[in-house]
Amino acid sequence: MLLRFLDRSRSSHLIPNAFEWRRNGRHKVTHVKIVECVPNFSEGRRKDVIDAIADAIGSVEGVRLLDVEFDTDHNRSVFTFIGEPQKVKEAALKASDVAVKKIDLTKHEGAHPRMGAVDVVPFIPLHGTTIGECIELSKQFGEEFAAKHEVPIFLYSSSATRPERVDLPNIREGEFELLREKIGTDPAKKPDYGPDKIHPTAGATATGARNFLIAFNMNLNTTDVEVAKACANAVRNTTGGFVYVQGIGLDLPEKGMVQVSCNLTHPKRTKIHQVLEVVRMEARRFGVTVVETEIVGMVPLFALIDALKYYLQPEKLDESMILDLYYLGGAQDPTERTFTEMSLIEFGNQVRRARATPGGGSVAAALGSYGAALVCMVTGLSLSGRRFAAIKDEMLGVRHTVENDRGVLMGLVETDSAAFDDVMATFKLPEESDDDKKKKEAATEEATKKAAEVPLKTMLHSLEALKGAKPAAAKGNINSITDAGVAALALMAAIEGASLNVRINLGNIKDKKFVARVDGEVERIIGEGTALKEEVMALVEARMKELAEG
Repeated sequence: MLLRFLDRSRSSHLIPNAFEWRRNGRHKVTHVKIVECVPNFSEGRRKDVIDAIADAIGSVEGVRLLDVEFDTDHNRSVFTFIGEPQKVKEAALKASDVAVKKIDLTKHEGAHPRMGAVDVVPFIPLHGTTIGECIELSKQFGEEFAAKHEVPIFLYSSSATRPERVDLPNIREGEFELLREKIGTDPAKKPDYGPDKIHPTAGATATGARNFLIAFNMNLNTTDVEVAKACANAVRNTTGGFVYVQGIGLDLPEKGMVQVSCNLTHPKRTKIHQVLEVVRMEARRFGVTVVETEIVGMVPLFALIDALKYYLQPEKLDESMILDLYYLGGAQDPTERTFTEMSLIEFGNQVRRARATPGGGSVAAALGSYGAALVCMVTGLSLSGRRFAAIKDEMLGVRHTVENDRGVLMGLVETDSAAFDDVMATFKLPEESDDDKKKKEAATEEATKKAAEVPLKTMLHSLEALKGAKPAAAKGNINSITDAGVAALALMAAIEGASLNVRINLGNIKDKKFVARVDGEVERIIGEGTALKEEVMALVEARMKELAEG
């Protein structure tokens, strides 16, 4: 049986300001970036070890441990925690320290495939972050963990440096016992970080960035594991099932059953009830039924609503009808969304209002993010096939770097509006005494400096993404050459647009050293950006001509 425990006293650290909104019509702005981490450890039987790992996670202020699950048949535990990116990485490292010390894979047995004491550490963007930022976070974790414990680290999913490492089962094939022989002798098993040899007791670890997935298990009333494997084959992507499903058949001797264990890697496209119904149908061929199901870890509300819609067939069912959402976390309306959560039409409607925010700074950041996304697109289309073999590593490096810039820029859409609101708030401070006036003046000066620094950050990250547009235009897939050009134009527009917001704020700042420093930085970025844009556009024009001439 899958057991769940959560000691509330151990995980009572709330994320600062995570549920405090600023209201602007129907708009809310959260002040932190939130990442989820769901590490899997090869221990599901010794509760003292599981407790020690949970304590290590809970010891990091600002991180909230949401769920701990462990299973004796699998001999595996899954932890779910959230927080700001660097805090989450710190918690993952502390938990991994405990696992390396207390888990010995030479003595480990369990139904679930595994290759490490710290088997897999995924980072998932939740709020105000993107997959690109989580890619960088996974790299930082991998590099630091490998350096400290001499454990070989493999990057998987969106962080993968090789196509065959996108899917975790390909990395973990043969598990600890076979990898012990292959790492160090097989070039295909060379790790991304750490030594080219397996750790004698902690094995190897996979880490990466991925989007949210649902771990969904179905238990069958038979002891024949071949039936579970046949059902897994019916739903698994690699054997002709659903594109976004990974699955295996496992034996659960303590329960006297077998299990179809699945990961739904894109639950908005492949839904829980679809997988369940196919497994039920396949099991029926063997005279077997699904007697119970398990959801491992956390699950998004939309997935449950989708299942309810299928089985209950209500005329209408959506989040606005879920009573609890109206008072959990202080929200007044569960349908409220941040700017970056809105559709393009909704965001455009927010911009067109006769209100100061979102304004030019937010639009400039959005332009930069879309320009960066185009760089990612072109480099992503320049990875597969023989013709791109010589540039594949370069394109992958550019793509990963610019993904981070894209995420930061999208976050600045929110931050720019929030910075302007902060300035406006200082104008309402009292000025009844000389002391009040001094405090108000100082607060306004400080808020205005921050309001200048936000669009400056937009300029900096747009410039970095523009640097990536150059190799994309010079060497990338020629069939996407115009996309590289649009990327350069959008990124330069973001730079120039954001510069206007920097400069208008500088005119209200009395700190002359600050003004001179920032003004110099603005001139540098515009100059460098202009030159880069012209180089990229020249490359685009030349390759368009090449394409036209056939």
